[in-house]
Amino acid sequence: MPVFTRLRQLPDPTDPVSGDPSPEAGPASAPEPAAPGARNAPRAWPAALRDRHPGTVRAARWTVTALAAALVLGALLLPNTSAALRPNRFTRVPVEAIIGAAVLLALPRRRPRQAVAALAGLALGAMTILNLLDMGFTDYLGRAFNPVLDWELLDDAQSYVRDSMGGAVAAGAAVGVVVLVLLVLGLMALATVRLGNLLDRNRRTATRATLVAAVVWVLCSGLGLELMGMPVASDRTATALRIEVRRVRDTLRDEAAFGKEARSDAFGNTPGSQLVPDLRGKDMIFTFVESYGRSAIEDPITAPGVDRTLDARTTALAKAGFHARSGWLTSATYGGSSWLGHSTTLSGLWIDNQQRYRTVMAGDHLSLTKAFRKTGAWDTVGIMPGVQKAWPEAKFYGLDKVRNAFQLGYRGPKFSWSTMPDQYALEAFQRLEHGRKRDKPLMSEIILTSSHQPWAPVPKMVGWDRLGDGSVFDAIQKAGTKPSDIITSPDRSRAEYGKSIQYSVTALTQWLERYGDDDTVLVFLGDHQPIARVSGEHASRDVPVSIVAKDPRVLDRIRSWGWTDGLRPAHDAPVWKMSSFRDRFLTAYGSTPHPKEG
Repeated sequence: MPVFTRLRQLPDPTDPVSGDPSPEAGPASAPEPAAPGARNAPRAWPAALRDRHPGTVRAARWTVTALAAALVLGALLLPNTSAALRPNRFTRVPVEAIIGAAVLLALPRRRPRQAVAALAGLALGAMTILNLLDMGFTDYLGRAFNPVLDWELLDDAQSYVRDSMGGAVAAGAAVGVVVLVLLVLGLMALATVRLGNLLDRNRRTATRATLVAAVVWVLCSGLGLELMGMPVASDRTATALRIEVRRVRDTLRDEAAFGKEARSDAFGNTPGSQLVPDLRGKDMIFTFVESYGRSAIEDPITAPGVDRTLDARTTALAKAGFHARSGWLTSATYGGSSWLGHSTTLSGLWIDNQQRYRTVMAGDHLSLTKAFRKTGAWDTVGIMPGVQKAWPEAKFYGLDKVRNAFQLGYRGPKFSWSTMPDQYALEAFQRLEHGRKRDKPLMSEIILTSSHQPWAPVPKMVGWDRLGDGSVFDAIQKAGTKPSDIITSPDRSRAEYGKSIQYSVTALTQWLERYGDDDTVLVFLGDHQPIARVSGEHASRDVPVSIVAKDPRVLDRIRSWGWTDGLRPAHDAPVWKMSSFRDRFLTAYGSTPHPKEG
């Protein structure tokens, strides 16, 4: 072949297609062949962009890398409570980053390194999601998320949002949560892969930097050095992982241990004739007031109004011949999961999680309400305006009949989550059950829901003879505060919460004035404290409990308890665990223990 011909076949350094590859592409990259007849076609857009704006491309790359590093470091240092979200939490050196860099540098091949980096990113993303769940559960329920038991509560959370804010908001929130989870997992995996590739391209420098970081971490840890009040050496993610593993292990162990505990019962073999003999002939009413906690009586914002209401209602009841004594119970739950408080009070067992609740509901442990049914001397009924689906728990509670939200005749508006105002539910109870002639006295379990978060709008009292089918509440509901108006304001939420407790207590005690008689005995209490946004970050789990009756012998039976006279318990009144109430109550009113072994 002539020399001239051979020279023509050499690449033209000025040709944008056949010229030397961009320095940014590295020695391994090769130019793409031009299509036939398109020798002078422009280079593909990424390469062209690199050629025309190399500084911009380089800055973008380093920006993305910096964001990836910030995302990974932030996830490694992220606390699991919103109260701990402070700048000093993110000024530490995470040992997990050092170990991760060392592992990636030790892998000799590209594909295994990228696979390990992606898996590490997914694991870190999962830990981030657990930390976010811990934040939410701590703010609302006063405890961390349990990865074994609490997934089913997410469905309850969606139902709460739907009932409080509407179906569109609930659907949007559900979609948002799914998108957030996918973004966290995907971005974390991409970030760790990118950082792994950066380590490989700069292996020598990265190795030296990793060794230096390891030495610095060990020295800071050994010397206990702090920056902005926090240790410089951090093992936050490793510690969180150990806690999660321990939580799972303890949950699995607790399931077996609690099963045996639930099968034991101090009154399990007591015959009906020896249960609550000192209350025979009394109409017994056990009422739970939603979110009625110690904060309602002692918080600076809510207490003035609630205390005035309790004192005024104590005086009004006394004029009607009723007297009360009140104390404190420490609830098994906080901020929500009301059924745990109900079941703990009535079973005498400490039921603070879903697994324990399922275990008790499936067994034959004697509930306080079932004790009345076992005597054969009472009819039993449940008034459950918050129940909107099948409720098999009625069997455990020993209720002959349950009236749910759809069986009380209500035709008025919902008040956020609450299906109907407490005043209407109580009037329906009177009309459908308590006011009917019967051969036996009545034992009732009533759940009042108007004080359920988000406490907007709050119902107002109307004339008892105006209640009708509940339509009278239309104007009150429309004129009330909207949840969106208060949900971001702790102070407004606390104020509206206090109003809701005032309303519920007023409705209940006015009902007692109106319909109670010499043989009516009312036991009412809160199921749990309101959420931390209202009760405070370090609030107790205490709730008020009161027993009200006309017959002085009823209150004489609990004189030794040391409770406060009236509806407002003193600050230093006795505090018992909620699980102790059943046995104390049964004993006070003459029940004879006949233990059943587990």
